Amino acid sequence: MAKRDFYEVLGVARGASADEIKKAYRTKAKELHPDRNKDNPDAEAQFKEVNEAYDVLKDADKKAAYDRFGHGAFEGGMGGGPRGGGYGQGDFASAFSDVFEDLFGDFMGGRGQGGGRSRATRGSDLRYNMRVTLEEAFAGAQKQITVPGSAGCTACNGTGAEGGVEPVTCPTCSGMGKVRAQNGFFTVERTCPTCGGQGQVVKNPCRACHGSGRIEKERTLAVNIPAGVETGTRIRLAGEGEAGLRGGPSGDLYIFIEVRDHAIFQRDGVTLFCRVPVSIASAALGGEVEVPTIDGGRSRVKIPAGSQSGRQMRLRGKGMPALRGGGIGDMVIELAVETPVNLTARQKELLREFEKIEAENNPEGASFFKKVKTFWDGMKG
Repeated sequence: MAKRDFYEVLGVARGASADEIKKAYRTKAKELHPDRNKDNPDAEAQFKEVNEAYDVLKDADKKAAYDRFGHGAFEGGMGGGPRGGGYGQGDFASAFSDVFEDLFGDFMGGRGQGGGRSRATRGSDLRYNMRVTLEEAFAGAQKQITVPGSAGCTACNGTGAEGGVEPVTCPTCSGMGKVRAQNGFFTVERTCPTCGGQGQVVKNPCRACHGSGRIEKERTLAVNIPAGVETGTRIRLAGEGEAGLRGGPSGDLYIFIEVRDHAIFQRDGVTLFCRVPVSIASAALGGEVEVPTIDGGRSRVKIPAGSQSGRQMRLRGKGMPALRGGGIGDMVIELAVETPVNLTARQKELLREFEKIEAENNPEGASFFKKVKTFWDGMKG
């Protein structure tokens, strides 16, 4: 099978610069890598073809020979070098190594910075579950908490080395944190076994922290609870999480709020609900009832004559504050008409007397039983 033109294989013009050729190769190598094209039986052959083309065009002398003689420049002994200057699969590693970091940045989590990995590692974030009362959620509060975790080692100033001496560059990976091994067609990159990927090693580990740069330590923190918090509200304390490894930055502490149930009030966002029992007499004749408010105060509420159970009345501005501004919600009073118990003989007598003359005083009951009668009549028909 005749070989394709190398410029065509890479998709560049004959006058392309070295940077343009390398960029085109990087794109093609990512696109055609066998690990990304397991369902394409031709992917490996195409991948080799791209590497073959790049191995020639990246080299100024080989490129000049190819531009003059084409594929014939490397056949029949023309042009010296291994296998008569050939550019076959044996040169794959040379071509592939030029863009190894670019290609495997997608497969293996990216490249190091500045030629190596930093020895410092950020500490883990921590979570703390805090329960607060509804009153604390209304007014805000400051609470003290004890957080178990780790802190930077003071004996070595977080370096992990005895006396605070700075770690030295790992001799195995030269500070890269990774080592490479050539295995036939592929180059494999692995975490350095000597430094564990840190890029640096500690010759004399600190006796206090055993080389980690941090020690276990409980801390007491003051946490400000803003007014208006709800169950599920998250408060972030930057830098209050686990200490970083070998001088790395600390993680963050996240406080998750849970607001306890209240004996009197129920909450829905910024609205509070309060169920207030009233006597039959007050509901029938009207009157007033004194209700509590979440700020510890009292409000008098008028009960309209003829009120039924479930009737709601709204007190403006007596609810919960909004967490991020927006004013204060309302409190909704719900009446619960209470049936009297433990009646005296005289009370029973009065109720029986009232029952005889209340025919027109129960419109809701009369309406309900009228609907029931219609339902039953329809079933008979």
